[in-house]
Amino acid sequence: MTDEEKREKARSANRSLLGTPEGEDSVTLFVEHHLDELDANYFSNTFGTSSPDASRIVDSLVLVGSWSEEDDGNINVFDFSLPGKVTDHVLSVRFSGDDVADVSMES
Repeated sequence: MTDEEKREKARSANRSLLGTPEGEDSVTLFVEHHLDELDANYFSNTFGTSSPDASRIVDSLVLVGSWSEEDDGNINVFDFSLPGKVTDHVLSVRFSGDDVADVSMES
């Protein structure tokens, strides 16, 4: 699987975890935290509304970093965050081979 394919699979994992028990401490927490903490002007300027739908926020996430945790050089970690560099928090998607192994909120 190419890095681009993994990146898209990571995006899909973020979408599929939103609002699920498995995503409660990662994707859902990320969205809820930022809706509570960021100024409504950020959301109005970015999304055209002060209270965007959670799925719209997840779809807007941008890749802010990717790297390999192994010595093999294959990228297996992809970090996503909100557009505009407004937070230090990321959703970090880790792979084991070609499968998503974990999604966590990190800072």
